[in-house]
Amino acid sequence: MEHSMAILEEASNQLDKVAATPATNETDTIAQVDSRKRKRFDDSSQSRGARGPAAKHDKRHKKRDLGRGEYLRQNIDKREKVAAAGERRRDEASTAVYNVGFSKEEIEAEERRPKRKVAVMIGYAGTGYKGMQISTTERTIEGELFQAFVRAGAISKANADDPKKAALIRCARTDKGVHAAGNMISLKLIIEDADIVDKINAELPDQIRVWGIERTTGSFNCYQACDSRWYEYLIPSYAFLPPHPSSFLGKQLEATADEVGDREAYEARQQEVRGFWAEVEEKYIKPVVDAIDEDIRAEVVSALRGEDEASATQLATTQAAEKDEQADADESNDTQPHADAVPAVDAVQEEVEVLAKPPQEVDQRTLRLRAATKQLRQAYMAAKRRYRLPEERIDRVRTALSNFVGTQNYHNYTIQKTHHDPSAQRHIKSFVVNGKPILIGEGEDSAKTEWLSLKVHGQSFMMHQIRKMVSMVALLVRCGSSLDTMKHSFGPLRYSIPKVPGLGLMLERPVFESYNKFTAPKNDRAELTFDKYEDNIEAFKRKEIYAKMFAEEEENGEFSRFFNHVDHFREPSFLFVTSKGLAATEGYGRREGYGEDK
Repeated sequence: MEHSMAILEEASNQLDKVAATPATNETDTIAQVDSRKRKRFDDSSQSRGARGPAAKHDKRHKKRDLGRGEYLRQNIDKREKVAAAGERRRDEASTAVYNVGFSKEEIEAEERRPKRKVAVMIGYAGTGYKGMQISTTERTIEGELFQAFVRAGAISKANADDPKKAALIRCARTDKGVHAAGNMISLKLIIEDADIVDKINAELPDQIRVWGIERTTGSFNCYQACDSRWYEYLIPSYAFLPPHPSSFLGKQLEATADEVGDREAYEARQQEVRGFWAEVEEKYIKPVVDAIDEDIRAEVVSALRGEDEASATQLATTQAAEKDEQADADESNDTQPHADAVPAVDAVQEEVEVLAKPPQEVDQRTLRLRAATKQLRQAYMAAKRRYRLPEERIDRVRTALSNFVGTQNYHNYTIQKTHHDPSAQRHIKSFVVNGKPILIGEGEDSAKTEWLSLKVHGQSFMMHQIRKMVSMVALLVRCGSSLDTMKHSFGPLRYSIPKVPGLGLMLERPVFESYNKFTAPKNDRAELTFDKYEDNIEAFKRKEIYAKMFAEEEENGEFSRFFNHVDHFREPSFLFVTSKGLAATEGYGRREGYGEDK
């Protein structure tokens, strides 16, 4: 009996253990399944995909869209969201620089008049403005136009606080300081007054003009309807002068021509400018140098043309004993700049090293050095401004520009594009040079600067494309290079092409060929063209655009500084203009990939 009771007690204990064991296993199993179903991370930023350090600091997903669940849990009221956005826009508009501002009573008292969809043809000089596109905080071309529309009554007082109410759209955006002889905006205007154009122009500054206003179809969008664009680039004729013989590039051009046996062909390509610098030195520079006091003459010349030329000039203008003495002094002076390290014609440094003293230490000798250096620099600039492009040089520019016509790969003429990128393919309809250069400046024609007008017509352009195209032509012509280099630049190998200053770039006009051919006749609308305003546009270009270009170049010397930089850039990245072509850049810029297949 006792034995049976022991067996039953043991069995009962076993059952208790069995009963307890499944409960534990079931809990573990459920926990394991639940852990597999749950996301690994509890943090809300990590649950949206953050990993690593970004998850810890929540920077990567700071502005990331919320997940569906988290978005719905916020219970955002769409009406409130739209109302808040509208309130923000109204606040911005009320303080915008273009806002004319009217009281509620003035708005209610105004008579309602119909608005029409129109195309407004405009021209402007971009100097002093932060580009074309309207801004609430910056002074822009569209901002000035919008204010003029409101003051002239072309936009109602009720719509004067927001350009979107007038459906304003621009055809082509121009950047800070860029000019446009012809551009277009489309919007809804009140055009009942026959003299509305005159009223608008009366409210605009002289450097912004409205050429005309044309009715369009209700759905017209000037940006989408534009088929192509004309651009003009104005460049001074002295940009096509060869590099000074004492410059780094000037020396390399001659050295490589001898190295590859191209000297005869190189000189033939530079035939029309042969001896230019020698004539300048003799006719314009030597009299100025001779007039400089002997004790500062060497320092002044070396600051502009390098120590080697300073010694040569001194040898030609002083007695033999004095020349030898000065040459020895120059040789032992470690502070004198090396010939290759100092600009030859337009010195980058504004003064010689001795001028870099505190104002209180400036003595009479320093003032004399400063005045003589300025005088010598002005002599060089005066000589270059007198330069007139011969017909042979213009023909060479014309031939170079013709190589751009057609569809080419322009990956070397923009940024962040490779040869395999389909978007690098662009079609140029024409690229021409005006055979009659423009004279800009004051006084007699001989004292004016000659500028060359280059006009390009293309469907669309990439960033910096036009400026790099002009730069390639200018470099090849001025350096007497083979024009085959340009054709090679459309291939897979990479070229380092600098971009000429944006100062000379101007939007000539947009073209609406399809609209004029199909849409306008069908809807009894006038063609959108600038031809009937040609005389006014040309007068405006000369007075407001060309004059401002010249004044800015006169003050800042943008083109002189640009070509001076190229001529004295001691790395071989620009040496593809030499007789060796792209091979002259081999071994340089491996990280950048110059000369490699891209």
